[in-house]
Amino acid sequence: MKIKKHLFLDIKGFVQGIGFRPFVFHLAKKYQQQGWVVNTNQGVSISIEGANILQQYFLHDLENLLPEFAEIHSLSVSSKPLENFNSFFIKQSVEQGQNSVFALPDISPCAECIADLLNPESRFYRYPFTSCCNCGPRYSIMLKQPYDRVRTSMEKFSACPECLFDYSSSENRRFHSQTIACRHCGPQLSFIDKKGIKLEQGELALTRAIECLKQGKIIAIKGVGGFQLLVDASNAQAVEQLRLRKLRAEKPFALMVKNLESARELCEISELEQQTLISYASPIVLMKRLNNTLIVEEVAPNNKLLGLMLPASPLHHLIANDFNKPLIATSANISGEPICITEQQALNRLSNIADFFLTHDREIVCPLDDSIIRVINNKATVLRRARGYSSIPITISQSLGDQVATGGQMKSAIAISHNNQIIISQHIGELDTLNSQNQFQQALADLQAFYSLNPSSVSYDLHPDYHSTVFAKKTGLKENAVQHHHAHILSCMAEHDLQSSVLGFAWDGTGLGLDNTIWGGECLIVNTQGFQRYAYFNPFALVGGGKVASEPRRSALGLLYGIYGDDLFTTELSHLLSAFSEQELKLLRQSLKAQLNTPYTSSVGRLFDGVSSLMGLCQLNSFEGQAAMLLEQQVSDNCDDSYSYKLEENKTIIIDWQPIIIEILAEMSQQTKSQIAAKFHNTLAEIMLNIANQAKQQRIVLSGGCFQNAYLTECCVKKLESAGYTVFTHEKTPPNDGGIALGQLYATACNS
Repeated sequence: MKIKKHLFLDIKGFVQGIGFRPFVFHLAKKYQQQGWVVNTNQGVSISIEGANILQQYFLHDLENLLPEFAEIHSLSVSSKPLENFNSFFIKQSVEQGQNSVFALPDISPCAECIADLLNPESRFYRYPFTSCCNCGPRYSIMLKQPYDRVRTSMEKFSACPECLFDYSSSENRRFHSQTIACRHCGPQLSFIDKKGIKLEQGELALTRAIECLKQGKIIAIKGVGGFQLLVDASNAQAVEQLRLRKLRAEKPFALMVKNLESARELCEISELEQQTLISYASPIVLMKRLNNTLIVEEVAPNNKLLGLMLPASPLHHLIANDFNKPLIATSANISGEPICITEQQALNRLSNIADFFLTHDREIVCPLDDSIIRVINNKATVLRRARGYSSIPITISQSLGDQVATGGQMKSAIAISHNNQIIISQHIGELDTLNSQNQFQQALADLQAFYSLNPSSVSYDLHPDYHSTVFAKKTGLKENAVQHHHAHILSCMAEHDLQSSVLGFAWDGTGLGLDNTIWGGECLIVNTQGFQRYAYFNPFALVGGGKVASEPRRSALGLLYGIYGDDLFTTELSHLLSAFSEQELKLLRQSLKAQLNTPYTSSVGRLFDGVSSLMGLCQLNSFEGQAAMLLEQQVSDNCDDSYSYKLEENKTIIIDWQPIIIEILAEMSQQTKSQIAAKFHNTLAEIMLNIANQAKQQRIVLSGGCFQNAYLTECCVKKLESAGYTVFTHEKTPPNDGGIALGQLYATACNS
């Protein structure tokens, strides 16, 4: 006789929004179980009654045959008294207890939905909002947990009889799909002008948008997580118009292409880059550019890389297929402002940029930029963590309880914790404008509400003038200030769940140090007691203070002044200062002599800027990091040589960069720029290895914006690993300031 039992299963993880309940339903039918499955705030609960031997098969398949994207992070099984269920059914979701930290990200269209989209026989043919259990919007439309249509912005769209039939059909892939919709009952497109007047609707709206793109117009479209600007990438005049209107002189634009074959026409694509490009997240992937005439040079001037993405939604697929050429697809915002998510925001902020707007009536709840990925050291490394990534938690060993961290000023992102899970918010951007600051505060409020958190403490950067710091100090929560570069190292440690002592290299542009000077070339020994500044680059003058970040020539001037002093301004050396006018030099000389507005920095980021300027690559940045990017991209020759440097060994090792600069100046007329750039990068890696040998720390951590440089990172890792060190770099979180909030939270774990 078969023994009948009632088992209750409680599951946490990525188990909502990916067809998990239909999967359980089919398993129950297969193994003759009666009972129910339900979404809860914390995950999924299941009751099954049936033969115990069949229940063991059920449990085996439950853990081993999961739907794509599903992840079980915890599964508890308990016995219950028999209730004698007479069928197996999907229960209406219940709201109870603490919300889960596992919210599924938006998923780009699956192959079946793309086939429906392009199949004239399908009732979803050319419907821009088709989806199923395996794909579609998730985090961007969720109002609260658990995940059900009534708690998303799809709630206002009542399913038609045909959609209800699919929703109720257990063999249909749209069985219990919460975003199911068709052209008869779902969201609709509208094509409007700058005044908000509707010109076309539905299929005609899309047709009109394509026509305008072919005419060289700039079209703002409402994408998955916000508005984007689309422009024909083969039309030089249209691209130039976009640059003028967006005030974006040279910064590269990302491109959308219709498929992988189209991407291969533009870039060299490795296996890992391909996997990333076609992944569910459809991020922008930075890859090596091929020489061709498919796009104009103005798309990414003087750049050896291109950022490519595949369509992230059915609407994007239709546009890419109909246009059939590469399209610029860039965030629809004014420089320094957050992306627009509502039609009214778009009309208010973009009317001086876009010619027309292709919009729709499904609300975007969470603003999400396109994520940016670059393969560095054979890892798909996140440089901007947004759509497709931002809702995925980082798991650590320690329990932090409920806390919040406000991050930094640049590339702003917030982080919250619940027990041993840390959620990093979507990329917010720079906090220099009122709109960005408002979005920062809204993002924090939304995170706390979405995950039902009641934080006990707030962590923040030491810099008193960062908006994130000012805001943190007004929360009334227990305060925890974390030094910027300490947070950088901790962010990478958190990603890898490292707890014991490491030697961390935090190389970036700027961050306030414990001594109130500007740090950025730090070698820190980090452990559970805090950190020790083990070594740093000899500080040099930032001529003009904050202006230096946008004028690499000022970093060069600071480096030269550190070597030659006031003799720099004599006739014999004046050729080194050709980037400045005579009047500028007169004022800057006075500033340096009087030490007015010339703070000192140890920043490797500014060292990169200075070398780029001295090599004549970039005197004025038109976008952040341009000078350093151009210096990295100069490296093409095979070169293992390096420059001289000195380590001044006191209580803290000081790295003397002066021999590097002197030798670069001597080689300017003898070596190619490629060789000089390679030797400069190699020297930084040699310095790192030398310090590691002295510090006697087995585990090395690399973090900070400088490690967005693939050549630098790979050169450093190669040298360190060849010498027997274990090296940790970023992958799931950005090495730049987008990871600072994670490090701030991890500081509380390390100190507990």
